[in-house]
Amino acid sequence: MSLFLGHVHYWLYDKIKWFEALERDMHQYATDHGFPSKSWKEEHIASFGAPVGDQPLEDVIDTNNIHGWLQDKIHRAEGRHAALVTKILSQGEEHLDGLKALFAKQGAIAAGNYEKSVEEPVELFNALNDFILEGMPCDRVNEVVVNDENVIQWIRTTCLHSDHWDRVDGKVENFYALRDAWIGAFVENLHPNFTYQRLTENTQAIKRTVAS
Repeated sequence: MSLFLGHVHYWLYDKIKWFEALERDMHQYATDHGFPSKSWKEEHIASFGAPVGDQPLEDVIDTNNIHGWLQDKIHRAEGRHAALVTKILSQGEEHLDGLKALFAKQGAIAAGNYEKSVEEPVELFNALNDFILEGMPCDRVNEVVVNDENVIQWIRTTCLHSDHWDRVDGKVENFYALRDAWIGAFVENLHPNFTYQRLTENTQAIKRTVAS
């Protein structure tokens, strides 16, 4: 394995940190609602390992196994994420709406942090993939099937998340419901002339709503 870090490695690391920020927000949500967030956090770290935090990538990564280290951190983050969402929803399914609002808030913040100009559907799709975790680039989870000036549509060829949710007796449907809330807010805050839609279980689209 290469000893050198490249752009793709920092790109993936940043996506892990965005994902872990959701974890921190959910722990605050749990605390605010009187749930045992501290004991949950300890339990999840014992099961899945600690978050990467804000340490510089070059200070923490195993340069002898760059790909494996990043993949491992993604899996651990997904495990904690699934466990925490499932714990919160075990206190009442009505908390799904509260979590959706939390995810939408971060999606809007992420849009505000995006520095490139976006005018075409494919540019919004590329921006989206600078933030959301969908495995490693080599996994090629999403396949674009429509790409023109008004819409980009893609299908999910496989689900990389269900195993993490099965492990904690959770529902992967909750993962996608929360991700949809995040993406919807991200897209609409990144450019008001576009909207995000889930067309089928495995088909999603970003569509222009106002003519350019």
